[in-house]
Amino acid sequence: MSTAGFPATRLRRLRRTSRLRSLVRETRLDLGDFVMPLFVCPGDGVVHPLEGLPGIGQRSVDALVDETEKLVALGVSAVLLFGIPEEKDEEGSGAYDEDGIVQRALRELRARFPELVLATDVCLCEYTSHGHCGVVHGDEIDNDASVELLARTAVSHAEAGADTVCPSDMMDGRVGAIRAALDDSGFEQIPIVSYAAKYASAFYGPFREAAESTPAFGDRRGYQLDPANVREALRECELDVQEGADALIVKPALPYLDVLRAVRERFELPVGAYNVSGEYAMLKAAAQAGWLDERQAALESLTAIKRAGADFIVSYWTKELAEWL
Repeated sequence: MSTAGFPATRLRRLRRTSRLRSLVRETRLDLGDFVMPLFVCPGDGVVHPLEGLPGIGQRSVDALVDETEKLVALGVSAVLLFGIPEEKDEEGSGAYDEDGIVQRALRELRARFPELVLATDVCLCEYTSHGHCGVVHGDEIDNDASVELLARTAVSHAEAGADTVCPSDMMDGRVGAIRAALDDSGFEQIPIVSYAAKYASAFYGPFREAAESTPAFGDRRGYQLDPANVREALRECELDVQEGADALIVKPALPYLDVLRAVRERFELPVGAYNVSGEYAMLKAAAQAGWLDERQAALESLTAIKRAGADFIVSYWTKELAEWL
């Protein structure tokens, strides 16, 4: 054949065997880059499976400790805690109660697993009777009143043993307020991992069952990002960086790989992605129907997120990934 460059150039040569492919692989999955979400609820001995999230459940503190022990044994190094309180109210007071469900879980986990990274979701949606991420006055979310409560929540998590706090509410100015509150309380060493680019996405459905946080009215489009916007996401990230964020998160992951890449290219901070419940549930359902191989599809999806620029990934596959790897 006379085509220029052929047959001297044969790109398939390095794809011929699995060991050759591994040798030249550009993107690798490392368990140390993954964070496992956990849902803690009231009670004793409670393990409540979630229909929309196969393999994931709400657990009481004692059951959460047992599950965490298994995760640590598998090599998982970080978890992200979400709380379901015994009671909810208009201001989400369970979020910043010193004896709240996440605070109790943090104290237990900190004592048992000193090397485990304990991250906490800082939001009010799981704790408010209306399900919104802030204080509601009339039909509007009161941004500044909400920010005060979010800052109190972050401090209470730090006091209970959190290694990092992760505000996910999308209120304006909350990173700066949390930074000031942590510093004033002697927690200047606690980093803020901000959900800086969190979209008003249809892919959160199963999570709302897990966190029991479906809004009682309206939706979250008035404070979460419009799925059509990328430049606005970069502005959100820029503001959070200026206010003192130590790392940024893009959420969801797979439908927003372009946003993840744009954030990665713009900022030097660590950038993470949340591989959300809908992304997980879709592949689980397709695998259960026999339409695809779950392991291969999950690994391909997680590799895509990593390839797009994520330094770390929050994923419900973290436990299974530990077993696969």
